Amino acid sequence: MANRLVGKCPVCGEGLEVVRLECPHCHTAIEGRFSISRLFRLDDEQLQFVETFLKVRGNIKEMERELGLSYLTVRNRLDAILQAMGYPVEAAREEASAQRRREILDQLQAGKITVDEAVRLLRQKK
Repeated sequence: MANRLVGKCPVCGEGLEVVRLECPHCHTAIEGRFSISRLFRLDDEQLQFVETFLKVRGNIKEMERELGLSYLTVRNRLDAILQAMGYPVEAAREEASAQRRREILDQLQAGKITVDEAVRLLRQKK
């Protein structure tokens, strides 16, 4: 069984490059510098989180239910993953905040919460 491809150097933490590919059937090898996905920078726990995130189609409320975590914990883990992948976290926080507002307004529109509850939730700092 093959080992999982890692994307970070275990010594210094910098990104690794793939320099050789080989066919397991005929042993043809190709050497050069090949890029790898940013997903390879993530550890197993972060990859599991991403899989769950995709499964629930990015719905933070569903992530809370699925993982048994608070909104803040889900958001912090998402920020850590984005940072590990090399994305700026501040932009991600703004998007998460906008998504949270949309979720609250959707709940209000669906009659799941009252106007007072929506106002209280929108004023909370997350």
